[in-house]
Formats: sequence, structure tokens, C-alpha cells
Amino acid sequence: MSNQAREIYALSLNQIASAIYANYQARDIGKVSILVEGHMGTGKSSLLNIVQKMLPDHIACYCDCSTKDLGDLTIPNIGIMDDKSKFVTFVTNEELGLHLNKPIILMIDEYGKANTAVKNAMNRLLLEGKLGSYTLHEDSVVFANTNLGAEGVGDLLLPHHRNRISVIQSRKPDAEEWCAWGVNNNIDVALLGFCQDSHYGGMLFQSFQEVSDPDKNKFIFHPKAVGRTAFVTPRSLEKASNWLRRRHLFDETTLTALLIGTIGAPAATELMAFISVANDLPRLDEIKNDPENAPIPTSNAALVMTVYRTLAVLDRSWVDSWITYLNRLEPEAQGYFAQGVRDPSYEKQSIVYQSAGFRDWAVEHGYMFSADQ
Repeated sequence: MSNQAREIYALSLNQIASAIYANYQARDIGKVSILVEGHMGTGKSSLLNIVQKMLPDHIACYCDCSTKDLGDLTIPNIGIMDDKSKFVTFVTNEELGLHLNKPIILMIDEYGKANTAVKNAMNRLLLEGKLGSYTLHEDSVVFANTNLGAEGVGDLLLPHHRNRISVIQSRKPDAEEWCAWGVNNNIDVALLGFCQDSHYGGMLFQSFQEVSDPDKNKFIFHPKAVGRTAFVTPRSLEKASNWLRRRHLFDETTLTALLIGTIGAPAATELMAFISVANDLPRLDEIKNDPENAPIPTSNAALVMTVYRTLAVLDRSWVDSWITYLNRLEPEAQGYFAQGVRDPSYEKQSIVYQSAGFRDWAVEHGYMFSADQ
């Protein structure tokens, strides 16, 4: 039941970042370090960047526990007292930031994969902000990441490790969330369209915890699957995008092979079929210069790609032309555009909102924005 409860209350990365930030805000109450357990390849390590944006004056420090032994955390140093007697003190690893004596954000990554000696050494750091004779600055924030134990990739925490921290589970992003991120991070528009497609999107971002039979979703990682060496995660999708964006440099067979080795054969072959409709996309100059007559894609896949391409490259000079063209598209495609613009992280949101054409369109299609009312 406890595992089911944690899955039900699994949080997005932004929700987790807000909880980590609360440790800084409530430092007079008493800090509680958070351990984030989550699916592989879902951006847990990006929490450091998210939190640093909340605390821009803090120094970001990253420590990968999976690469450390006990001797990598502290090394002995000989101290000499005034009476010439000697003693042993310990110097800490610079990755931990303890030597800075400034407010830091310390992310202890891959905590569950560390050997037992390293975990034991980290216990006091997570609980009290101390290691040896060093103490973190009182305004510092510490948190840790690890994979789900159920993934079977070597993450193990004993009860006395867990009892010092608050353990929460992160969830996978859904297609809408990942595509909103992708628009701002140069993800290939064909891949965005594939991920947003109603048939594929739900499966690409599904948790293996929701699938008892791994054969029912061959796209994703599943600990019970045999021989599934490549699969879809948000991380592998980003790598697939990198190949797609340079696909002009090699032939289709090579591209397919690269995608198979990145996201697995089931997803790669479906993706290649999906992007074969790219020739149906209207050229940008057609939309910019003649939006009332620019061709409308005949397939749903091309419609979705057209919308995501526009979200990625739109600028002030042709917003109104795009709105004119948008009014000619199917309501579902217009909904994808509204969804993308409304996302708080969309970097071109202000450009769109300042457009008179968009404001008129928004009034006419006000139902699309009912969630904001």
C-alpha cells in the first residue's frame, strides 16, 4: 500500500523543486533533506538547475555518489598545534562545497547506487549539513537523487538511511509537459509531433508501474522485459532529436539504425513512419507571405508538426500572419497551439500575447482558455 500511495502522490520536477526551495525559506524551523526517487532518464539531475534559478545567489554543487569511494569524500591532513603536537584533520572533496563557507545548493546524485561506506558518510551531511569538522553555511540546501528500486539498476537504501530524510517519488512528464519543454529546447518538431500524437503520446511517457505485461508497451523500459536494450525515456528522446536534427547528413537507413539504438526498434520504426509525412508541411514563407492561401496539411501528423514548428520559430514579424493561417486549421490543431502558448515556460509567450490578431482569436476561441478563468 505504501508504494501505491507514493505512486499516486508522485510529483513533477517543478513541484519537487518548490519543496526543496521551502527548505531554504523555512531554515529557522528546521531543514529536512529530500531524496528524490524517480524513473531513469526523466531529468532528476536537472533539479539542480531549477532550484538554482530560484536561488540565483547560491553556488550550485554536484556530487555523483556512484563514482565515489569513502576516500574520495575526505582525505587526512596533518595539523600542528602551538606546542608542536600533531593531530589528524580531514579535507573534504570540493564537489561537496563544504570548504566554500557560502550558501550552496548541494545535489547528491545517484545516492542509492553509492557503496555503503559512502552512504554512511553522507548520513550526517543529509541530516545535519556536516561532514567531519566541516559545516555547511546555514542558508545552504541539500537534496539527493536516485532511481526507483523497482527498476533493478542497483539502488538500495537501508532503513537507517531513509529515516534521516524525506523520500518522495518523482513522476514522468506527460506528453504535453515534455513537448512544452521541447519547444524551448530545440527539440526536433517532427519528434514533438510524434510525442504529442494522441496514439503514441500516452504510451511513450507511460510508467512501467502501470503496465503489468511488458509486451503491452514495447516503447518504454520495463524491468520484466527481456532483451530490451534501448527504449524511450525523456532523455533518450532528446538524444533522438539530436539525430533527427542532423538527418540531412546521412541516408534513411542510417537514421533508422541510429534511432533504433537510441529509443528502441518499436519506437524508431513508428517515428520514421510518422516523419515520412514531413513533405506535406507548408513552407514557412508560404505562411508568412500568403496565410490565406498557404496549403493546409492533409494528415493529422503534418498538422501537429506545423503547429510545433511554428511555436519553436515564431517571431513578432509574422504572428498575425500565423493567426490568419491558424484560423483555417482544424480545431484540434488550434488547440495544440493554445496549449503551447499557455504554458508558463513558453519563451515566446509575450510576443504572442502582444499580437492584436492573437487577442481577437483568443476572444473568439475563449473556451480554449477556460482553465485560466
